[in-house]
Amino acid sequence: MGPLTARLLMQRGRPKSDRLGKIRSLDLSRLNLLSEHLDPKLLSRLKQLQELDLSYNLLEALPPNLGLPHLRILRCANNQLGDVTALSQFPQLEELSLEGNPFLTLRKVNGKDASSTCTQMENLNRELTNRVTAHWEKFMAALGPGKETKKAQADFVKSAVKDVCYGPDSLREFTQWRVRMISEELVASGGTQVHEADVPKRPQETTATYKPRARLMSLKRPDDVPLNLPSTKRACNSPSAQMEGGPSGPDSSQPALQLEPLHFLQCHSRNNSPQDLKTQLWACAFEPAWEEGHSGATSQTVATCGGEAVCVIDCQTGIVLHKYKAPGEEFFSVAWTALTVVTQAGHKKRWNVLAAAGLRGLVRLLHVRAGFCCGVIRAHKKAIATLCFSPIHETHLFTASYDKRIILWDIGVPNRDYEFQASQLLTLDSTSIPLRLCPVAPCPDAYLLAGCEGGCCCWDVRLDQPQKRRVCEVEFVFSAGSQAPGRRVDGLAFVNEDVVASKGSGLGTICLWSWSQTWAGRGSQSPVAVVVLAQLQWSSTELAYFSLSTCPEKGVVLCGDEEGSVWIYDVEHILKQPPPQLAAPQAPVQILKWPQPLALGQPVTKTMVNTVVANSDLTYLTALTDSNIIAVWRRC
Repeated sequence: MGPLTARLLMQRGRPKSDRLGKIRSLDLSRLNLLSEHLDPKLLSRLKQLQELDLSYNLLEALPPNLGLPHLRILRCANNQLGDVTALSQFPQLEELSLEGNPFLTLRKVNGKDASSTCTQMENLNRELTNRVTAHWEKFMAALGPGKETKKAQADFVKSAVKDVCYGPDSLREFTQWRVRMISEELVASGGTQVHEADVPKRPQETTATYKPRARLMSLKRPDDVPLNLPSTKRACNSPSAQMEGGPSGPDSSQPALQLEPLHFLQCHSRNNSPQDLKTQLWACAFEPAWEEGHSGATSQTVATCGGEAVCVIDCQTGIVLHKYKAPGEEFFSVAWTALTVVTQAGHKKRWNVLAAAGLRGLVRLLHVRAGFCCGVIRAHKKAIATLCFSPIHETHLFTASYDKRIILWDIGVPNRDYEFQASQLLTLDSTSIPLRLCPVAPCPDAYLLAGCEGGCCCWDVRLDQPQKRRVCEVEFVFSAGSQAPGRRVDGLAFVNEDVVASKGSGLGTICLWSWSQTWAGRGSQSPVAVVVLAQLQWSSTELAYFSLSTCPEKGVVLCGDEEGSVWIYDVEHILKQPPPQLAAPQAPVQILKWPQPLALGQPVTKTMVNTVVANSDLTYLTALTDSNIIAVWRRC
């Protein structure tokens, strides 16, 4: 499409006229218009224009001087708008449509938080969907078998519009419109339509595909008590988190971090019930933040997964910015990547994509800001335990499954419809279930570490090698003199370019070991004994699947435990100068205790903190529990 012409405007304008000044309604949708195609000199001749439809084009911005003083209705849905500052030129604007602009994020409208309105609309749609579905079941039961004719289906739609009611009378026209849409979708799908995602319920036999995680599920405490929490958020104004003991170890002069509990959230509950203390939360990851020359920076926004939902949370406010649900799924892992996308106009944009996966073996690529799934990878036939993006190649994604395989995918870049076409690059075979993935920090495009049920393994992932299916190259052992791989490794992360933190090889400790020294001594043998630099004292529990994390910029290691505590270790002195010989395990500099009691409701005791993650500058720390509670701490 080229620049607009007066002839085109008169063809698509209403009422029909040979003079632009008499047109009151103009439809310019679906013309592939770019921003430069909107000629202000031409459009300013539309002196009486009241309604303008620009939806389904390629607009990145609206010109600031369109000169439409009487414009009341503006539709700009499904474009590429990045801001709304140009809207101030329309003093009479009453109705505005902006959905489907993936690079546009509105936090406030008229000085009020817009996310709360979005949440209310989601709740309204969910409730209407549930009521229409229940009405369908009742209607079809009364109809009887063999009578599902087109007339019966039309009668159902009319009946639903008439009988399904929800909300105040002021919204009646809107709810009737939504009920009609939901009813027609339900009829078209034969009564199987699910609004959030087209996925079936979980079959009974699939529960066997994730037995290791089922062990933790069976360890729920018997004395669960309700929290009396709101279903989306509960803020806690408790005093600073308690610290057990004090600074210890060689660097004992350094004060402990001052952290305070900021928010407690229960946003993964089934049906938004505050009594749901059984949905388990499994993983969280902070969103990348663009900083020049600093690729590892993260924001204050964190993604969490558990049950059938993935949530994106602003740690500062405690607001759930986005929520994606896939009924029948149970999400185990999330991972972010930052893609560089070239728009139709040739401009480059940074676009953060969130990958989520779990029980059904599918990877969902979520366009978080737009609130939809823009790609599904059918990655494995069994559940996916964990995901990991390459820190070098922004489109390369590792998936680790209970089928004992790790697959490297290239998700590619999305097309103009924001759809992905993923391709499989490598398959890595494991002798046991891989639980944690960790690209090797000094050479992430060459080797991948994995903590597995049977120990710690390493694969060659260089793409210039001919084999597309590979077995483990090296297995690591953590006990001196041992000739067999060690115990389960359920925690794994690099603390810096050389030092690896791993957990699970020995009870009550976290191991710090040198990648370079271990790799240099491998020779031609496997397994290889790791070169241990130090050990960190941790809980003596025999329970598993408490994942550890690191904050490399600060030299900090983090891990939760079975009592609701967060263990924090400052290991900078070990990174600078490892001890000459293996000493007694170093105690944590701080143990954050679960605040008791919480600000509202009853205290939660013996909750398991199975995941702890901090953002890159340690401003915010997020902890997930097995009791459907997300805790956010903030550095004072």
